[in-house]
Amino acid sequence: MHHPHFPPPQEEWIFDVTEQSFQALVIEASQQVPILVDFWADWCAPCRMLTPVLERAVAEYEGRWQLAKVEVDDNMRLAGRYKLRGFPTVLMFRDGEVIGHFTSAKPLHWVKQFLDEHLT
Repeated sequence: MHHPHFPPPQEEWIFDVTEQSFQALVIEASQQVPILVDFWADWCAPCRMLTPVLERAVAEYEGRWQLAKVEVDDNMRLAGRYKLRGFPTVLMFRDGEVIGHFTSAKPLHWVKQFLDEHLT
């Protein structure tokens, strides 16, 4: 059954994470479901391009993974912990470990290919 109208992403699949909540919402939660962490910033144009792509992808996968958003200016130590240089940087966590990453804005088909490779 194909739905002509694209479903809005479910709120529980997309959430904001801070340095304080990272352990619970990403490290521990990734034991249950893969978590894609989007390190973004307001001043970063590629970040603003990537956001709707990730939101569309999370809706298409219907909860097979979740999207955690980290605003880097407020959480610099978290970005530093993972030695991130440029933004956006996306890290995929499973079982508390980083299993994949990419940087800069990507088109939807590229993001889906990345997801399919890491969700097996």
